[in-house]
Amino acid sequence: MAETWNGRAHSAREGVVDHIDDATSFAQPWSGLARFSLLAVSLLAGAAGAAAFAAGVPLQTAMLWILVSAAFAGGLLSTWSPCGYSSVCLLRPSGEYSRASVMAWMPTLIAHAVGYAAGALVLGGALGLAGYALGLDAYFAYTIPVFAVLLVAYGAHQFGFLNVPYPQRRCQVPHDARQRFPKWVIGLLYGFSLGLNYLTYVQTPLLYAVTGAALFSGSVTFAIGIFLVFNLGRFLPLVVNALPVTDRAVTAWLARRQEAAAMTDGALLVAAGAAILTLLVA
Repeated sequence: MAETWNGRAHSAREGVVDHIDDATSFAQPWSGLARFSLLAVSLLAGAAGAAAFAAGVPLQTAMLWILVSAAFAGGLLSTWSPCGYSSVCLLRPSGEYSRASVMAWMPTLIAHAVGYAAGALVLGGALGLAGYALGLDAYFAYTIPVFAVLLVAYGAHQFGFLNVPYPQRRCQVPHDARQRFPKWVIGLLYGFSLGLNYLTYVQTPLLYAVTGAALFSGSVTFAIGIFLVFNLGRFLPLVVNALPVTDRAVTAWLARRQEAAAMTDGALLVAAGAAILTLLVA
């Protein structure tokens, strides 16, 4: 059975592929000089920003702001890609675009948000509890510089200058699940599985920074909170489905900016690492 969206028909079994075959959908690759220049600017910006921000601000507060900002940006980048969007595109409103179809879709959107929150509670709670039980908060001061260096290294990895191991479960949520359950149930299940973050592929190494901060904080409250921020970023791209745009249009737009997203990820990683190192020596 076909459904229409923005005047175009779509099969009920349609899914969005994880790539676009039309080569014109992709932007030209960044040159080595452009990538190196952005890496250098990110280092300087992170260090300069931290030095300016640290004046009169407690170290813990400055670190917290860096982590929260990085967590939100990382969550947004983890879904805002052709591959990431393909995981949630099947949750879009049914039928022809109208205010009624969007309103009927609200339970799916809410259920998806609840799933992400539940995932943060489970993952963040488990990491915070493990850190507390093992007393890892006592070693947090020693791990901060290591994490900062790793952030810069993973940033260089995203820029293509280093090859740092990035173990991930390289799979997505099952696209055929829409035929087996009501859409709001799928929204809940997708949100929970994506909200656990390690059941599916997450393209940004910022996930490691959030995980390390949650584990070594030794605080269940902080661990849950930082993953709630990360998952908020992961959830927000679904809201684009409230607009009268097709799956392919969104995926093509993302594909044209895929490398720019990776460069942005690299810049954030390098800047966050440089900022933390600067705070430690300031």
